Amino acid sequence: MKCPFCKNESTQVIDSRVSDAGDSIRRRRRCESCSKRFTTYETVELRMPQVAKQDGSRTEFDLEKLRTGFLRALHKRPVPTPLVDEAIATITQNILALGEREVPAQRIGEMVMRELHRLDHVAYIRFASVYRSFQGVDDFQDAIKEVQKPGSGKK
Repeated sequence: MKCPFCKNESTQVIDSRVSDAGDSIRRRRRCESCSKRFTTYETVELRMPQVAKQDGSRTEFDLEKLRTGFLRALHKRPVPTPLVDEAIATITQNILALGEREVPAQRIGEMVMRELHRLDHVAYIRFASVYRSFQGVDDFQDAIKEVQKPGSGKK
């Protein structure tokens, strides 16, 4: 670790402590050249994979875009915000758990559909109508039949 005062690259760790939340380590350091002390924090950096779109382009994973998709589908639906946050966290964790450098946008869309199906069937049909590009009434009827199947979750 480079000293922020004299830029010397030789520093010594004097004290290390884990944060209360357990997600970072606080380290007190002393520069071996100028003897000044400073604090550093060590945290885990999780990098989301790139999203591979159907047209072949790649883009950064955008959590706000995911949230916007949920909020549009759930507009004026009686689903509490904590459940939406939980669904988004589940999708994010599932994407990270894949361990891939890139994930097809289609796979993320299917994850969103699964979570919306669990949360609210109307929101699921709204999202599906855009995601699957419904062309007519038959497409809507098929989606409605899908959510009316026994064991399909919340109504």
